[in-house]
Amino acid sequence: MGSRKVTDWQGKHVTVAGLGVSGVPAAKVLHGLGARVTVVNDGDDARARAQAAELESLGVTVRLGDGATLPEGTELIVTAPGWKPDKPLFAAADEAGVPVWGDVELAWRLRGPDAAPWLAVTGTNGKTTTVQMLASILRAAGLRTAAVGNIGVSLLEAVLGEEEYDVLAVELSSYQLHWAPSLRAHSAAVLNLAPDHLDWHGSMEAYARDKGRIYEGNRIACVYNAADKATEDLVREADVEEGCRAVGFTLGTPGPSQLGVVEGILVDRAFVENRQKNAQELAEVSDVNPPAPHNIANALAAAALARAFGVPARAVRDGLRAFTPDAHRIAHVADVDGVAYVDDSKATNTHAAQASLAAYGSIVWIAGGLAKGAVFDELVARSAGRLRGVVLIGADRALIREALARHAPEVPVVDLDRTDTGAMLAAVQEARRLAVEGDTVLLAPACASMDMFANYNQRGDAFAEAVRGLGAGA
Repeated sequence: MGSRKVTDWQGKHVTVAGLGVSGVPAAKVLHGLGARVTVVNDGDDARARAQAAELESLGVTVRLGDGATLPEGTELIVTAPGWKPDKPLFAAADEAGVPVWGDVELAWRLRGPDAAPWLAVTGTNGKTTTVQMLASILRAAGLRTAAVGNIGVSLLEAVLGEEEYDVLAVELSSYQLHWAPSLRAHSAAVLNLAPDHLDWHGSMEAYARDKGRIYEGNRIACVYNAADKATEDLVREADVEEGCRAVGFTLGTPGPSQLGVVEGILVDRAFVENRQKNAQELAEVSDVNPPAPHNIANALAAAALARAFGVPARAVRDGLRAFTPDAHRIAHVADVDGVAYVDDSKATNTHAAQASLAAYGSIVWIAGGLAKGAVFDELVARSAGRLRGVVLIGADRALIREALARHAPEVPVVDLDRTDTGAMLAAVQEARRLAVEGDTVLLAPACASMDMFANYNQRGDAFAEAVRGLGAGA
């Protein structure tokens, strides 16, 4: 099914798989374009019924409690990104020769002829921060832009809304990339690759392959992490436009066609004349907030994409200075008795937690929650020398405790066997007991939060509240 002009949608039978944050807008857009839309949804709860009632009032057909059967006459499926590829609906579509798009693919196909190009970012960790940094840099260059995609602002809204953009900073998950076969970004970055969402993709190879789709058809630059060979391998495998370049970023001294760090300065040896000899200063490490190693890497990736779009060096500096990270991302909460308390509740997997732990020298680590199938041996082995003590919380804390016994047996461990609302306060109090002046008490759970909290935000808020209580009582 090729790209359609808006008028081509009239009377087309389109099935939208899933309600929620992507399904409802997709159904509305397609209905508005004249398509005959049927929404199918596995669930039949109160929220789904409310969304169904809203859509049915517009004339959209909604089928709750049956997401497996292909509606008769379907010519296209537009799916919510989270629907797994092995669902029966997609097997039926494949058998019937019906294409499946995600909402990102739909947005890409609906772009106008003069639409803003996309600078796209994916990776296991750091996507949101990098896209927000990128948008800040683009704004500092005087460009009309927005941070969109998996970040919360709908791509459909950005593409079809009345606001005009010069360029979009687009965060894309592996799910979204799986369902976006024709996406072709101006330039794109894969920040890192670590095992995640393997239950959805089926294997690490399939996960990496979906991440690598972001490079397909790039025009100017494929940005990769020089410290993560898997990202460079994806660039090598990509089918890009003639003249598109591989651009690496590194925390060390950059080679030609790389961005890196020299004596506390972020420098560009990719988008300069005579890159064999010349380098362009972009910003100081102190301009990055916070200046933790993994966040400096995020800043370099954002800078590379901005430079690929022709942004001047001054805008990189100004954009990084103007950027404020979201809550619960390696956020300094307070100092109490010479001990720093840092909230990185967003570190919901081992790769993110490892990056967080690498930012500090002497740590009392608060960790645990829902492991989602993760193993912790490598994380603990790499971080053992930094650990003064560990406080474990959550359903799967035993997995971390066992890894600590194997790889850091001398580190004192407090195992909190409670999941009530006071558990985080108890964890912070235990961490305070273990910490000495100069230490960092770091909440970097390496696990999901849903065993004890509604989400990582609530977990981080509980930590911050407990820390502020310490300060009040100090």
